[in-house]
Amino acid sequence: MLFKNLKNILFTIIILLCFVSCTKNKEAKLALKDNINFSHFNHLYKEIDFNGKEVGIVHIYSEYPDYEFEIEPNEGFTCVDDVARAVVMLSKYLKQNEKDDEAFNKLRKLTEFVLQMQNENGYFNNFIWNDLSINTTYKTSVAELNWWSFRALWALESAYPLLRKSNKDLANRIALASKKLLVNIKRDIPINNLKVEIVETIEVPTWLPQKYASDQSALLILGLLKNYERTADEEIKLLIDSLAKGIMIMQKGDAKNYPYGAFLSWQNLWHAWGNIQAYALLKAGQKFNNQIYIDSALKEIDNFHPYLLQNGFAEAFWIEKTEENSYSEIKRNDYPQIAYGLRPMVWAASEAYQYTNNEKYLKLALDLESWLSGTNDAKTVIYNPETGICFDGIINKEEISKNSGAESTIESILILLEIKKLKQE
Repeated sequence: MLFKNLKNILFTIIILLCFVSCTKNKEAKLALKDNINFSHFNHLYKEIDFNGKEVGIVHIYSEYPDYEFEIEPNEGFTCVDDVARAVVMLSKYLKQNEKDDEAFNKLRKLTEFVLQMQNENGYFNNFIWNDLSINTTYKTSVAELNWWSFRALWALESAYPLLRKSNKDLANRIALASKKLLVNIKRDIPINNLKVEIVETIEVPTWLPQKYASDQSALLILGLLKNYERTADEEIKLLIDSLAKGIMIMQKGDAKNYPYGAFLSWQNLWHAWGNIQAYALLKAGQKFNNQIYIDSALKEIDNFHPYLLQNGFAEAFWIEKTEENSYSEIKRNDYPQIAYGLRPMVWAASEAYQYTNNEKYLKLALDLESWLSGTNDAKTVIYNPETGICFDGIINKEEISKNSGAESTIESILILLEIKKLKQE
């Protein structure tokens, strides 16, 4: 009798263990779908000894099928652009996951790399070579008023609030690096001379970075806003206002007229990658209670983003003016389509939802994000949640690049972090 009871007890325990195991496996699969997979990012991340400091880097290129690293012969194997992206991404992640020590350690070491890349002139060089020397001469690595310097500012100011309590020395060096960079930016952006001119029939401002770069201006605003939160420097506020005015001049069309409120990137060109003007204006408008900025941003989000969803994404197009507030497209590139082209729109729609609480913007953000999961021209899943691999892009309807470098990997995580935040609110 005792033996029989023991058998029954053991049988019951086995059934319970199987049930718990199955339940955990189901929960794990659900978590895999809901959570963000950092596996491929961790594959790209490495720690090296650089200028006598232990720093974190992110390999730029990772090629299918084995995802081994490659080096661009004119540039290098890692860069401020992508390391700074990673700093922004980890800063965003850590706001929701404060106790992740591994992520915090990566943030600290990646920030150290960015600091080490500041040139004596105050700007940042971008690339380093395999021998760990800094590429100071190639056009995408020169220390100047350009993308990588603005991205460095955004990254450093994003990391500062997270590092100031635990690492005062690093936080102080961030503050000094930002100050040194901003001396140059204030000097080299001519906000006392806000003139416009006509280029290829299009009215454009002349005081932005690279004279006309509305896209770079938006990235710079994001870094300047975080610096202003820390310093309350009134000169920074004036600089943001001047950049915002230039960006708004680059907005063309309206609800009824092509290109439906899109912000041009440079001269008469719009391109998807890095076109984050709507998001930047929304953030600045809320910070300074400026409804003009906000209304301008919403014009693009309300009209141009749905137009792209309905008519197909593009990599770039060029326009000309035909009559008052009327424009026509003179050239268009449909491809490549990449995560870096999608993220600015997702972030803008998400910010619009958080500002207005209007469900249409939540739907828009989710519709845009579905590009990653297969709602795209190639009808292919671009981001794989089981591996964390995000393909580098859609080449055409029949072909995708299965490579997965730093930019695609980090930009996809930036999209997913934003969507996860929306779902939690």
